[in-house]
Amino acid sequence: MIFQACVDQRFDDPGGDVSVSKNSAFAEEFAYNIRTIFANVESKLGEPSEIDQRDKYTGVCGLFVLHFHIFRTVDKKIYKSLLDACKKVPAVTLAANIIWFPDTFLINKVPAAAKLVDKKSIQSIRSSRDAYLQQKAQMLMKDMQSYYIFVTSWMMKMESILSKEPKPDKLSEDLSNRCNIFVQGILYAYSISTIVKTTMNIYMSMQRPMTKTSVKALCRLVELLKAVEHTFHRRSLVVADSVSHITQQLQSQALASISTAKKRVISDKKYSEQRLDVLSALVLAENTLNGPSTKERRLVVSLALSVGTQMKTFKDEELLPLQLVLKKLDLISELRERVKVQCDCSFLYWHRTVFPIYLDDVYENAVDAARIHYMFSALRDCVPTMLHAKHMESCDQLLECYDTEIMEILNEHLLDKLCKEIEKDLRLSVHTHLKLDDRNPFKVGMKDLSHFFSLKPIRFFNHFIDIKAYVTHYLDKTFYNLTTVALHDWATYSEMRNLATQRYGLVMTEAHLPSQTLEQVSASVLRLHISLQVNFTYQFLRKKFYIFSQFMYDEHIKSRLIKDIRFFRETKDQTDQKYPFERAEKFNRGIRKLGLTPDGQSYLDQFRQLISQIGNAMGYVRMIRSGGLHCCSSAIRFVPDLEDIVNFEELVKEEGLSEETQKAASQLDCVLGDLTSNSAEGTEYFKMLVGVFAPEFRSVKNMHLRNFYMIVPPLAVNFVEHSISCKEKLSKKNKVGAAFTDDGFAMGVAYILKLLDQYQEFDSLHWFQAVREKYMKEMNAVVKEQNVQSTSQDEKLMQTMNLTQKRLDIYLQEFELLYFSLSSARIFFRADKTAAEETQEKKDRGWLDGSMISRTFYGDI
Repeated sequence: MIFQACVDQRFDDPGGDVSVSKNSAFAEEFAYNIRTIFANVESKLGEPSEIDQRDKYTGVCGLFVLHFHIFRTVDKKIYKSLLDACKKVPAVTLAANIIWFPDTFLINKVPAAAKLVDKKSIQSIRSSRDAYLQQKAQMLMKDMQSYYIFVTSWMMKMESILSKEPKPDKLSEDLSNRCNIFVQGILYAYSISTIVKTTMNIYMSMQRPMTKTSVKALCRLVELLKAVEHTFHRRSLVVADSVSHITQQLQSQALASISTAKKRVISDKKYSEQRLDVLSALVLAENTLNGPSTKERRLVVSLALSVGTQMKTFKDEELLPLQLVLKKLDLISELRERVKVQCDCSFLYWHRTVFPIYLDDVYENAVDAARIHYMFSALRDCVPTMLHAKHMESCDQLLECYDTEIMEILNEHLLDKLCKEIEKDLRLSVHTHLKLDDRNPFKVGMKDLSHFFSLKPIRFFNHFIDIKAYVTHYLDKTFYNLTTVALHDWATYSEMRNLATQRYGLVMTEAHLPSQTLEQVSASVLRLHISLQVNFTYQFLRKKFYIFSQFMYDEHIKSRLIKDIRFFRETKDQTDQKYPFERAEKFNRGIRKLGLTPDGQSYLDQFRQLISQIGNAMGYVRMIRSGGLHCCSSAIRFVPDLEDIVNFEELVKEEGLSEETQKAASQLDCVLGDLTSNSAEGTEYFKMLVGVFAPEFRSVKNMHLRNFYMIVPPLAVNFVEHSISCKEKLSKKNKVGAAFTDDGFAMGVAYILKLLDQYQEFDSLHWFQAVREKYMKEMNAVVKEQNVQSTSQDEKLMQTMNLTQKRLDIYLQEFELLYFSLSSARIFFRADKTAAEETQEKKDRGWLDGSMISRTFYGDI
């Protein structure tokens, strides 16, 4: 051992000229310095302001052993004091996992002094080590929580102070605040580092098991340690600028104190060589402080003041502030080195067995996932030391092994678990209809794992760990492999991809596998044969309009409609140009008297269903056209300019390229031509379907259809009653026939009114205004009746009126919804123009003739 060889060497000159061991003055001065240094160190041990006292305590113990080996004398009092200090400092970490026990050191190195101390005292000191461990195990969580508050508060103050521009009139105050906040950060780093290193190394040295709670608390403290370092690093430019100004301010304060003492010495007229030495030392300290605050200059100042403070040149109230200023000057001048040393976590290399437990904790508490950056920063601290390893042929081999080990632990305890949990969550979400498991978060608890995907890539060695990319690749690979095994499950995995994007923000890759399901093939067919689908709709509408014409031609229907038209024309002045709601209800009742089907439907119910089917067919056409445009736009988006597409075949021929290239260019021209024609195709299928049927509907031989606008009010009443009945079934156990919306009826009415060019005739009825007035009148009457009966005690009557008002609200709301749906549907058919206006517009624009329409519908058949 180096230390043992040092103290065992001969210090006396063999010739006898110099005898160190017999020098009593030197021995006394040696002992005096040990007592003085130890007195200064002991008072700070375990205090919040402790910063390097443990290292000095180690040095004092070493000096005591050296004193014993030189002079072979033992100061029992100082020896006992050194041992008593072990109760405050049971162990000191010298480097990495090298821990030093002062009691063991003193007993082994000074056996003569150990005999002077009773065994009980020695035993109590050793038992205090166990007590320290037990106490730390109980207090670790509280210490961690306290330091968490301290450090986060310090970080906020640091950001606040450094982000503000210093005011010229408060420059001194601002520098003092910055100095204090820097020193406070170093003190926190030292305290946290001491707790973590001492606790973990004692546990390892004594081979005691740690609880998971203790491990988690220690890892949290490591995170706080790196948080302090990263705060200094993040604001390094401002810190570096501040340090130069702070050192100048501290030097100025120290010079002011020294100048006061120097004047006191000069004013004393009693001359002596000692006073001259003191004055010279003060002058030397002054001259040294007038310059950069280097390590050598600060050492000279310290030595000069050791002499300059003799003979009471400083008062007690002056000396303590000076010592404090010089201590701050040391800390600020070595700020970067101090922060690096105190926040160094290279010792974790020897304690990496705690890493799996830490990752499990991070996984369970995903909200704080960002703290993993600090832990990986701590794990990198051992790299500089590993680069100087001599026990292996190459340092790269050692680094590679360490990197591999950490990555295997990360994959096992975090990444793989995260991948499987995300996949499980997606599967259960997609298969919720199977009710495989209880997904109630209030019962089973749910972790929000999306926090992991908002993390920035984690740097480790010479690569980055991107958790989001890792999980995305895993899901892409898994979904692709499983889809190739069972191609019929493509829709399920496609839905899972979409859910992963929506819930976790993962950008998934499309599988691009061949279609193997009926719905996928159907989608492809629909995409390729849009015109055929529209033609099928045309054939469907032809059949439905034949039934529609028969119904309108029926004598019972036609006579009632003619009677209602005559009635409206005769009484429109008395009814304020509004079709009466009562006539629509009367029409409904009259049709019901004509007979009902076995399932209880009237002829008007069946006619309403017919119109809904016609409207749904128009909705189907619109959906097909929208899908076609979407597909076409996805394909054409790679063409830069649809207006100016070059001919690739001509360009290839001009360049004289091969025949195969010319064929490929020709094929490309064909594809681009098809895409351009499809995307630029101005075909509006609603207009075409109107253009096909409108002439027939408006012809003289179909005059009976002109009465249609008058049947719309009774149909609206019938539709509203049917809609309310369907919605009420939603809350019943038997949900047969239940529905919450039906926009096919509104679309069908709007389409037929367009075919008949009867928008103006229908608007002349002011039907929906009449409905609104009718229900508002009844609701106002109910409100008045409630106000009248409010003083009575008849609860049943009040309940009846409340139910009546609720029913009126429901009916009015349904009519309003029908009005909105019908108004929206009319937009598709340009309800703002009459047939005459559209005919004129077609002539002006050179509209396509009937042959184009026929070719569009029948060309694909």
